Amino acid sequence: MTTERRSNTPEPDETLKVAVVFPGQGSQSIGMASKVLAIHPDGEQRFSAASKILGYDLLKLIEEGPESDLDNTAYSQPAIYTASIAWWDALREQWTAHGRVIDPVAMAGHSMGQITALVAANALDFENGLRLVRERGRLMNEADQRRPGGMASIIGLRDRVLRTIVGEASVEGTVVVANENGPGHTVVSGEESALRRVMHLAERSGARRVVRLPISIASHSPLMDEAQAQFRQAVDAMPWVDPQVPVISNFSAHLIESRKAIIEELDTALLRPVDWNSSVKRMVHSGAGLFVEAGPGDVLTKLVRRIAKTAWTFPISDDDAGLATRDYPDMSDGIPK
Repeated sequence: MTTERRSNTPEPDETLKVAVVFPGQGSQSIGMASKVLAIHPDGEQRFSAASKILGYDLLKLIEEGPESDLDNTAYSQPAIYTASIAWWDALREQWTAHGRVIDPVAMAGHSMGQITALVAANALDFENGLRLVRERGRLMNEADQRRPGGMASIIGLRDRVLRTIVGEASVEGTVVVANENGPGHTVVSGEESALRRVMHLAERSGARRVVRLPISIASHSPLMDEAQAQFRQAVDAMPWVDPQVPVISNFSAHLIESRKAIIEELDTALLRPVDWNSSVKRMVHSGAGLFVEAGPGDVLTKLVRRIAKTAWTFPISDDDAGLATRDYPDMSDGIPK
């Protein structure tokens, strides 16, 4: 399928270097599969193949819910992974139809999305990537059943203030800074009582926004210690090859360019924090001027805009600015969206 470019939109700057980013858990929503299938009907093959591996009808779960099941880690991670790869397929189809070659300077994925990025970079095939994501979700869900927890987004507090709050709340239980998502935007992760304490103190300290995330686990925290030990075995069993596109490390922002580096990265991936702020800056340093978000939603696009204010963004699943409307960002006004 191809789309017509709006008449007032000039030809895009083909010299822009591209970075492709893939979302992690929390981007799931009921109906997210139908959006990509409307643009890329062949994507149904991805969902069909995934259902055979998973042993349940993934497409039905995504389209019909219930939402409580889709938000469960064991289901949401395979769902987001499969939908993201379908969007990546759709993007390649569209750009090929318009005579463009996708040659990213780098790829990155937020948390679980890093596995999607590695698959998109051809370091692992789709089927094995799904098996790894399924195991990741299963192990993390089991870890949560042993030590329940969750995650919360806190916006508008200085880093020093937030870290003081996290220290104070630690008397209630395990709680840590899990994601550095951008200037003044941090995600904390931990046990229920401690997490609630952080949220309460953050609101009292003047945080602009405090939101409990639709994530049923305490990812990137010590609560995932047992899950990480078992996940390491699953990672080691995968037939990794060197990625064809550099993938950004979640916690160091270094380039992952070899099979060995992939295994080292995933060795502690469930425990270490995600430094998305530094990851985006690294991609800009690598020359990226256009960030394409391949997956459901536009969470990463919004974060990129806060970090790289001069970069163009293209959230391909967005109804108004994505592939349903155009095959490239609207550059008619000269201001990055």
